[in-house]
Amino acid sequence: MTDSLSLRPAQAADLDALTALEERCFQGDRLSRRSFRHWVRQGHTGLIVAHDSSTDLAGYVLVILQKGTRLARLYSIAIDPAQRGRGLAERLMAAAEQYAHDQKRLYLRLEVRRDNQAAIRLYQRLGYKLFGETADYYEDHEDALRFQKRLHYKPESGEQLSIPWLRQSTDFTCGPACLLMARAALGRAAQGASAELQSDSEELLIWREATTIFMTAGHGGCHPLGLALAAHRRGLNVEVWCNQIGPLFMDSVRDDNKKRVIETVHRHFEHDARELSIPIHYGELSAERLDRALENGDVAIVLISTWRLDGRKAPHWVVISGSDRECFYIHDPDPADHQDPLDCQHVPISRARFEQMSRYGQARLRTGIIVGR
Repeated sequence: MTDSLSLRPAQAADLDALTALEERCFQGDRLSRRSFRHWVRQGHTGLIVAHDSSTDLAGYVLVILQKGTRLARLYSIAIDPAQRGRGLAERLMAAAEQYAHDQKRLYLRLEVRRDNQAAIRLYQRLGYKLFGETADYYEDHEDALRFQKRLHYKPESGEQLSIPWLRQSTDFTCGPACLLMARAALGRAAQGASAELQSDSEELLIWREATTIFMTAGHGGCHPLGLALAAHRRGLNVEVWCNQIGPLFMDSVRDDNKKRVIETVHRHFEHDARELSIPIHYGELSAERLDRALENGDVAIVLISTWRLDGRKAPHWVVISGSDRECFYIHDPDPADHQDPLDCQHVPISRARFEQMSRYGQARLRTGIIVGR
């Protein structure tokens, strides 16, 4: 029995035991001593160990939190081989869920090897539901199955349309990556089969069509009208929402020549959109309109400020991959440094936080496009 074992947050004195436990439990894909030291030094109470009076640890679980979201991830769990079959895995999973719940996370997600049937049975017994898989995920090329559990209430319709995730290939092509995700999703729905997701050249071509040339710094980002025009040229129906009339992204531009260029591009986009009869709504892109788009099988691409995700006040395009009564779910095409791409897919954002996140700059710009077949 595990009654003699107690659970507590890991401490610096546990580093040797954690490293040794990792070596006993796994042949590959091990966490390093450096990784354990990082979490301990951070004072991260989501690294929980099971121990008794001996110097060895019986097990641990590591839960990490995704900043700015309602998502927690069970990053690793290990049980000493000598302690298996005594209920310790269930205790550690309960501790992981409690920690995520205390941190006000709605979902706890995890990955597990496809061939680890014992662990899969455990997760299913505890209420975890399969929601995705990733091929060739582990060092030995085994696939990963992705499970999640809703911690606060029963899940509703989380993903109305199956939208594939795409990682942007440059620092500045988030908008084109989102449009390629939308096109692939709509193509799948229309054809009943997988559609080609992207090529790097197509991503860059869309950026050239949609860019403002200048913006906050570095390469110019994509204008909503520019993205709408690119979508229209690729045979998609599209409408634009924007709560600001006139040139966008001007509040952070000081150079008069850059302002002139941005204004010129804006007028060009407006002219072409009018010529093609692309609907432009100068008003708020409301949560109700986003919900209706998802219900209709359309794809919403929305501009956000990354401040609540990574502390940078940068404009960034994301895809709304689903919604329910408490959250919007986003596909973010740009994983941060050292962030697993799995953490950028179907990311739950509370509706209140999304309302804040989807406004950019001093002008509180709120804009997006809705793309359909």
